[in-house]
Amino acid sequence: MSASRTRLLPWTLLLALLAVLVLPLTALAQAAPAAQNPAPIAEPATQGSALPALPNVSVGRIGNDPVSVPLQTLLLMTGITLLPSLLLVMTAFTRITIVLALLRQALGTGQSPSNQVMIGLALFLTAMIMMPVWQKAWDSGFGPYLNGQIDFRTAWDLGMSPLRAFMLAQIRDTDLMTFAGLSGHGAYNSPAEIPFPTLAASFVTSELKTAFEIGFLIYIPFVIIDLVVASVLMSMGMMMLSPMLISAPFKILLFVLVDGWVLTVGTLAASFNSI
Repeated sequence: MSASRTRLLPWTLLLALLAVLVLPLTALAQAAPAAQNPAPIAEPATQGSALPALPNVSVGRIGNDPVSVPLQTLLLMTGITLLPSLLLVMTAFTRITIVLALLRQALGTGQSPSNQVMIGLALFLTAMIMMPVWQKAWDSGFGPYLNGQIDFRTAWDLGMSPLRAFMLAQIRDTDLMTFAGLSGHGAYNSPAEIPFPTLAASFVTSELKTAFEIGFLIYIPFVIIDLVVASVLMSMGMMMLSPMLISAPFKILLFVLVDGWVLTVGTLAASFNSI
């Protein structure tokens, strides 16, 4: 009995191998005609029900011709893409973020507070400082345009006027004259004659300079603490011990005792010239 089973074992393995090879080929052969004659695709029934019309959206006119819907969409997507850049170059965000970053470095706390906390604080502080400017821009330009009282070009000029006034109030004369010379212009007779690229570049450089000046004043007390701790460690012969490790708690204690966050935020808010 065992000998007959031994003789049948090779034939059983051979049949199993043939089944494994033949079954996939059979499935492919059955699927080939279906692939050659695909089922017809149902066409959308556009005759029975008409598609709804797009709403009329108008953002102004170019010359005497209205702006088309594709061009309106392109302008809208471009504006959304440029919003972060506009936030950096046309508001108080640049100065605030740089000062907060320098403050964190002066404290020596590494990544605490985190970047998300610092950016959130900078955004809320920027909104608080820029709210009067945005309110003037809305009341004088964009609000009347949405009510249909003025056209888009007039609304843009009236809405940008408070923002230009805010930027001009923060700009140093030397920065403005430098970029005016780089652009090939001379002295301007009125603020309205200053081109926007020159105004934006002058505003950014002025904000950088002001931010580093405030950061330098913030650094002074913390540097003094580092020097005192380093001299004490040197006099005690602890030259291998890092002074930053010992001075960090004293700097945090000093910052908390003087209510440093309120003092820093108040100084930043007061450093902007009003319009």
